[in-house]
Amino acid sequence: TLIVASLLLMGVPVAIFAGRGQASQETSADKKPVQTLKIDVDLVLVNATVTDSLNRYVSGLETQHFQIWEDKVEQKLEYFSAEDVPISVGVIFDVSGSMKDKITTARNAAATFLKTGNPEDEYFLVEFANRPELTSDFTTDVSKLQNKLLLAPAKGMTAMYDSVYLGLEKLKEGNNPKKALLLITDGEDNRSRYTFQNVKEFVKEQDVQIYGIGIVDEWNS
Repeated sequence: TLIVASLLLMGVPVAIFAGRGQASQETSADKKPVQTLKIDVDLVLVNATVTDSLNRYVSGLETQHFQIWEDKVEQKLEYFSAEDVPISVGVIFDVSGSMKDKITTARNAAATFLKTGNPEDEYFLVEFANRPELTSDFTTDVSKLQNKLLLAPAKGMTAMYDSVYLGLEKLKEGNNPKKALLLITDGEDNRSRYTFQNVKEFVKEQDVQIYGIGIVDEWNS
């Protein structure tokens, strides 16, 4: 879930044209000039998502915490509101053999994340070992994803980059303008056709946030 602040700014003048309703029935001699009235009524909506240096979302902000400038001129904020905006999320879950001793921890991490969402958030689940597999399509019912996660055995190799790539493709079908991937893995890729550079370039083309939960051995943490 994203907390998005909406700011309304005074904009440019809007022209309002006033004429006679039955102008089509008047002769050209009877027609009067069209009157033009210009008033400053236009407002511009600006959405802002605020994160700290660790990429954590910041809540509790008010109007005085924001400044907006246009062409080096500060604009006046007329209205302010904070909203809990629905988001489309792809959960990319590692079920490869290297996760065998970590799968319970990974499931708990996913379950904790799913409990914090907005009821209007939508999710899909991609599980990966030798290859990525879409095991749950977009849904707002988080119990469907949780049930799938409980059934996943940990075996096989690790196609992590392929799974992220599939997740980015799937997110294009999301209904919400805000989109993100949550990757839960031990970070060891040894099977993908795509490389890290391939995924990095593909991410640049998407308006998607990617977050990772690393499940690592104690000696490697």
